[in-house]
Amino acid sequence: MDDAEVVPMWPVGASEEYIAARLELARAERVLRDQVEAVAAARRALPEGTLVEDYVLAEGPADPGVDGPVRSTRLSELFGGHSTLVVYHLMFAPEDSEACPMCSMWVDGFNGVAAHLTQHFGFAVVAKAPLPKLRAWAARRGWDRVRVLSSHGTTFGTDLRAEHADGAQRPMVSVFVRDGGAVRHFYTLPANLIDNTERGIDLLSPVWNLLDLLPAGRGSWYAGNDYVRDASD
Repeated sequence: MDDAEVVPMWPVGASEEYIAARLELARAERVLRDQVEAVAAARRALPEGTLVEDYVLAEGPADPGVDGPVRSTRLSELFGGHSTLVVYHLMFAPEDSEACPMCSMWVDGFNGVAAHLTQHFGFAVVAKAPLPKLRAWAARRGWDRVRVLSSHGTTFGTDLRAEHADGAQRPMVSVFVRDGGAVRHFYTLPANLIDNTERGIDLLSPVWNLLDLLPAGRGSWYAGNDYVRDASD
């Protein structure tokens, strides 16, 4: 596309220097988009994944502020009529007093767009913390649109590599597909990339994307639990 055909991305009065730099950045943004789409295509072309156990998880009512009844829910029951299931592995160990603040920020976002997500796939948040503790945290954060389940007492986390042998939790997203009456693993994306640097799942949160638009960038900011309003009050 000729530069003259580009819809302006600058206000009236912008300098020639700014316009030239912005056009160069726009070209880089287009290359980035193409790379993201190429990676997505490679992801879709992955070979068939392994069959996984139909784990039994603990779940309560949709409203996290309601006590009981508790029911046992199989992994295969989380698809919600779809052929695909996405699970967010929340870092919340049994001995923790609260969930990971960064993970909680991600789930805050998922909860807000859950109605859109579940038009396409089943979605659930799973943590190792016992169900009462997990549901109390969900009530505090106002997670009333996502299914929140506990894997306490199961090997779900360790089998999916979301939990180390010493019990340490790993934040990640796993995708599963139906295979007849069975469940097959398709893809897992951890928060740490292959070189063990962070930002593996940044694209799943609008917070980082918006911070990257700022003149100061994201800096060294880290999400916290202290400034989020307690939705259960």
